[in-house]
Amino acid sequence: MKTIDELLADGVAGKRVFVRADLNVPLEGTTITDDGRIRAVQPTIEKLAAAGARVVVASHLGRPKGAPDPAFSLAPAAGRLGELLKTEVAFASDTVGESAKAVVAGLADGDVAVIENLRFNAGETSKDDAERGAFADQLAELADVYVGDGFGAVHRKHASVFDLPARLPHVAGGLIATEVGVLKKLTEEVERPYVVVLGGAKVSDKLGVIDHLLEKADRILVGGGMAYTFLKAQGHEVGISLLQEDQIPTVLEYLERAKKKGVEFVLPVDVLVSPEFPDLKTKAPANPTTVAADAIPADQEGLDIGPETRKLYASKLADAATVFWNGPMGVFEHPDYAQGTKAVAQALVDSPAFTVVGGGDSAAAVRILGFDENAFGHISTGGGASLEYLEGKTLPGLAALED
Repeated sequence: MKTIDELLADGVAGKRVFVRADLNVPLEGTTITDDGRIRAVQPTIEKLAAAGARVVVASHLGRPKGAPDPAFSLAPAAGRLGELLKTEVAFASDTVGESAKAVVAGLADGDVAVIENLRFNAGETSKDDAERGAFADQLAELADVYVGDGFGAVHRKHASVFDLPARLPHVAGGLIATEVGVLKKLTEEVERPYVVVLGGAKVSDKLGVIDHLLEKADRILVGGGMAYTFLKAQGHEVGISLLQEDQIPTVLEYLERAKKKGVEFVLPVDVLVSPEFPDLKTKAPANPTTVAADAIPADQEGLDIGPETRKLYASKLADAATVFWNGPMGVFEHPDYAQGTKAVAQALVDSPAFTVVGGGDSAAAVRILGFDENAFGHISTGGGASLEYLEGKTLPGLAALED
């Protein structure tokens, strides 16, 4: 896999360089609530522009239905990128149409442009190779060179991620090179004890990575909504908590495998419960109750790990040499249910271990809860991509960058 440094050494002045970034930022209307993904690709764009490239940045945002939808426009992301670069960033109001062609044609050496949301074209996400390829052909007309730097999308077999690199000289951007290097530390060069913290809503989202990590990790801590399927599998009442009953047989199998392999599997010992889900817009006080994890009332929902579990998990992280964390411990968006996620983040900050925050909601939580990003070894920009890499899967976007 060639890197951007090799591309820069060959010279890019005057060349149109297509950067497949991940600008899939959370929005409230047109306001960006977390610009972490934009800042992550900023160094790659700055290097290219400084070297005289005509930089064409492309990305997806959200899940539009293959047609333009103003709610998913990349215009706010383009504006924020311009603020970070301290320069004007041109914006094309389509992907491969007249606006995109005109904007790219108008670029001078060192200029940067963003084209509209790639998913406004059905060819981007099509499962039909010909339709995807036709869109990739149109994108290829906008550029001379391809730089893949949208790590959050490399697990998708999409036109701009998988098909386009085959049509242009291609290299990996700095962000992807960093992400892959970090993930190799979690799979090939692991320092032990290796502790994995998994949270989030659904246990089904994490089954593949649990299966794989049972062969790698020394200790696995579970929180978030997925914990209640584990508690139910152990025979405990979970009330109206999030539950995937169909996954209980698999969960039981994993618990048994962990026992046989000597992998310590740690579940909550207490939880915060409430009869109703909190209001995340008004953040009105929720007044939760703390109960033992094996004594959740039938009419209550578990929404965060409790104080004893926070202490337990901090102690289980204290001696780690390597930590991978993916998924919040509770409904961190509400202050009454943010303490579990905050405690895990603080334990990682306090740890001398190499700590990796595995993207998605975990990365957002770290920023929302006010932690210094530099206090962690690495904060990934791709939750799903990180998990699939750790599962041992071949990621289409990485395979496409190989020579």
